[in-house]
Amino acid sequence: MAAALMFRVSVSLLHRQRKVCAGSVATVFSRAMASKTPVGFVGLGNMGNPMAKNLVNHGYPVIVYDVFPEACKEFQDLGSQVTDSPADVAERADRIITMLPSNNNATEVYTGSSGILKKVKKGSLLIDSSTIDPAVSKELAKEAEKMGAVFMDAPVSGGVGAARAGNLTFMVGGVEQEFNAAKELLTCMGSNVVYCGEVGTGQAAKICNNMLLAISMIGTAEAMNLGIRLGLDPKLLAKILNMSSGRCWSSDTYNPVPGVMEGVPSANNYQGGFGTTLMAKDLGLAQVSATSTKSPVPLGSIAHQIYRIMCAKGYAQKDFSSVFQFLREEETL
Repeated sequence: MAAALMFRVSVSLLHRQRKVCAGSVATVFSRAMASKTPVGFVGLGNMGNPMAKNLVNHGYPVIVYDVFPEACKEFQDLGSQVTDSPADVAERADRIITMLPSNNNATEVYTGSSGILKKVKKGSLLIDSSTIDPAVSKELAKEAEKMGAVFMDAPVSGGVGAARAGNLTFMVGGVEQEFNAAKELLTCMGSNVVYCGEVGTGQAAKICNNMLLAISMIGTAEAMNLGIRLGLDPKLLAKILNMSSGRCWSSDTYNPVPGVMEGVPSANNYQGGFGTTLMAKDLGLAQVSATSTKSPVPLGSIAHQIYRIMCAKGYAQKDFSSVFQFLREEETL
């Protein structure tokens, strides 16, 4: 009797374990399936295009929209759904990433008459990778919250090359409990995903980074121009700088002098990359933030003026490293 009882208990426990295991497998499977549900992407420009492609390459069905329909054709050929408005994207996806040029563009895409918030689903995760004013990000987060959605700012650093390679750095601001959900998508497009704090702190980190980048690019361009005029070979000078204390990203990864490096905008008549107009815009955001926080940024202010002048003198659509060419031309005045 005792042996029979033990046998029945053992069989009962085995059945329970099988049920638990089956339930665990089902849960994991459902999560895996959920993770591959469609992702919306709005804004397929120089940065948005390769970012969205990396999502496709990681197996995510992507639903896209861009104000320029021709930007969507490539994704249509890849099998992605193309919509007629940001609102249509929100109707079909509950995770949406946006990559837009300015405050006005971001505001229109989210709150406009055909904006995401017109048809957003409750519980949707909205990730904005544009570089905009932190105050605008905070306002968009409030509007999203009214609709039962979660908004996070996640601007990027690394440029077009890093976007293509999936090596971007994301600076994320928003509700910390939602960070892992955002990180799942962002790691498909970047190698570094950093939580910065509440909504707007991602933008704050990006603005600081780009102000420093502009200052260092101008400094690199000035140093290279001076060295060349003093008779130094530009490749030799770059090599020396990059093994010395003056080394920086602008000198060793994105050198502004034509012929020094391959695969950068300076090797392609400053086409592609990060436009001068966008750098001027980001420096303007830094100036607004510096004023509101009463922070002295004299070099940031000078950099802003230089890039604004460049925009007025025909450099608006060229990469921001064209400041080297600008300085070369200015020396003849």
